Amino acid sequence: MPVGVLARSPSAARDGFAVVLERFLMRKDEGPLTYRALRRMEARNLKFGASAWMDVWTEADDQNGFRYQVAAEGGSGYIRRKVFLAALEGEQKLWREGEPKRAQLTHSNYSFTEGERSDEHLAALAISPKRKDVLLVDGWLFVKQDDGDLVRIEGQLSKNPSFWTRRVEIVRRYGRVGGAHVPLEIESVAQVLIAGRSTFRMTYEYETVNGMHVGDPKPRPAASDPESKK
Repeated sequence: MPVGVLARSPSAARDGFAVVLERFLMRKDEGPLTYRALRRMEARNLKFGASAWMDVWTEADDQNGFRYQVAAEGGSGYIRRKVFLAALEGEQKLWREGEPKRAQLTHSNYSFTEGERSDEHLAALAISPKRKDVLLVDGWLFVKQDDGDLVRIEGQLSKNPSFWTRRVEIVRRYGRVGGAHVPLEIESVAQVLIAGRSTFRMTYEYETVNGMHVGDPKPRPAASDPESKK
């Protein structure tokens, strides 16, 4: 998870903070307008030895919003209901209510400053949310020096998701698929009251992006272990 390094980014030093920030803010694409992707989710709680996984087909477009269909799953039923399905239903609600703008990396939501982090190949930008919100991250952006493409976000959620969750550290990774800038992976570590440390990981495998066929992901076989009934 995120670890601070007290050194200035060499790439950011070459062009300067203001130039890198302008390139990042001027990028034109915020992700695919339409897509179909298989998401693979995994979560584990070490204290109770509970774990679960789920493969889910997800689709999104401006006309129909966000939809999902569980393709395969296994492990703790409690984690699948309270973590995986809760996250998917929350995302569906955000689309329905037009709330994704709350999370956009813009001056409306964040203050951008030059800070002390380093990455061998990327420019680092410090971000501070302008309000407490579970969709906003207090931490760092790592972007490509030449075009401002976002590669990674690291940090802590600016607001805890619930009373029971005391701290959430998160890493989000991005890349290009079919020419579109898209999320590729999300990892988080949460400190949960009573339950302790809990980890979550979700990866995206795209089938179509903006009407273009880009891959053929396949769900894993469904599990038949007794815990999947709990």
